[in-house]
Amino acid sequence: MNDPVLIEVVSPIDGAVVATVAESTPAEVQAVVDAARAAAPAWAATSVEERAAVLDRWAEAVEAHGDEIAAAVSREMGMPARLAQITQVELVANSLRSTAQAARDFPWTRKHDGFEVQHMAAGVVAAITPWNFPVYQCVTKLAPALAAGCAVVLKPSELAPTGPEKFVELGITAGVPAAVIGLVHGRGATTGEALVTADGIDVVSFTGSTAAGGRVGALAAERIRRVALELGGKSAGVVLDDADLDEVVPRAVRAAFLNTGQACNAPTRLLYPRRAQAQVEALAAATVDATAVGPGADLGPLAGPAQHARVTGFITRALADGARVVGGTVPGTDDLAPPYVSPLVLADVARDAEIAREEVFGPVLVLLPYDDDTDAIALANATDYGLSAEIWGTDPARIATVASGLRAGQVKVNGVRTRTRPGAPFGGFGRSGIGRELGEWGLAEFLEVKAVLA
Repeated sequence: MNDPVLIEVVSPIDGAVVATVAESTPAEVQAVVDAARAAAPAWAATSVEERAAVLDRWAEAVEAHGDEIAAAVSREMGMPARLAQITQVELVANSLRSTAQAARDFPWTRKHDGFEVQHMAAGVVAAITPWNFPVYQCVTKLAPALAAGCAVVLKPSELAPTGPEKFVELGITAGVPAAVIGLVHGRGATTGEALVTADGIDVVSFTGSTAAGGRVGALAAERIRRVALELGGKSAGVVLDDADLDEVVPRAVRAAFLNTGQACNAPTRLLYPRRAQAQVEALAAATVDATAVGPGADLGPLAGPAQHARVTGFITRALADGARVVGGTVPGTDDLAPPYVSPLVLADVARDAEIAREEVFGPVLVLLPYDDDTDAIALANATDYGLSAEIWGTDPARIATVASGLRAGQVKVNGVRTRTRPGAPFGGFGRSGIGRELGEWGLAEFLEVKAVLA
């Protein structure tokens, strides 16, 4: 028997190896899927209330072990401790409880004229999650899939595996049968593809880059498997001309830099009235100047050398194309050692420039002026992505009109955050993916529909 391939987990904080995981072979992946397949019918046969109660107990366990989970995420991803507590503990527990309630409220059967519609578990789910919010991205798949009565095999990112490991352990302690929630480790091109193509998988749920999502979708399609893809974004924050710029612009800038910009729904394009350019630029620059970068600071490191190279490449090309630095410092011109990078605000960017259309996944904000509301809508939609958008203003009717014109899966008004609305559907238009997570819509991704005609 060959020795296992070991993957070192390297902290971006200081380059230290903080964990090691063994990469699951295709045969090992298949064995875990087979076990999930065998356990699925009994889990599907439990009552909705039993499954919801498990999620509620799981939420309590997450809160009880929150310090351990947050520390793992901070150690492996460099996420600031408070952000890890909010997004990887509090939000995870809220999502478990919200999903439990969605399952209780869901219309599992519905009478129609001459037939009844029944919803039933889809079967075995392959769940593949990314490194940027490593535990939260697990709960958005595992909670609805398990509430639906499915068994799940999870492959978390090899860059941040120990938080998800602890999360799964707590789920089993809360009452999920061990075989119903399988765990495999490894890289996407090896373990991930083995999981997507394993015999016995019914649904594939993937969060990650658009390029990787395309590969996952193609593999699933070859096998006629349902697929849900939560992919990239290039979200716009639209500041209307009646907004209080002094209050709004700093908040919008900070939102773009959440998790060092490593968030698929980060509003990394700030759209503002052309006449307000000087004020917007001054406020954005001041916000960047007040943002600390480093261990334990406002912004942590990027995920690692590869991510640092990606972000700096975008910046270099944007500057070569004529972008102007409004705030922050260009990588290599300050004393920040990679993978740390200064947040950067850029202006004088063409609407069709790469930096204005493609996801950077780092703390880079582009300022884009518009002429009127119609122009703002067109500019916000001038991307192949459509995951999220934000609107800042004071007139509810006007905000509603702009929101109706935006091609985005979520539109957040005046600073409302996703974490405060855990039951709202999340997912995107266009290259941002297929399907929805959270709430009743996330639950439906893991259900089959049966019509009984009588």
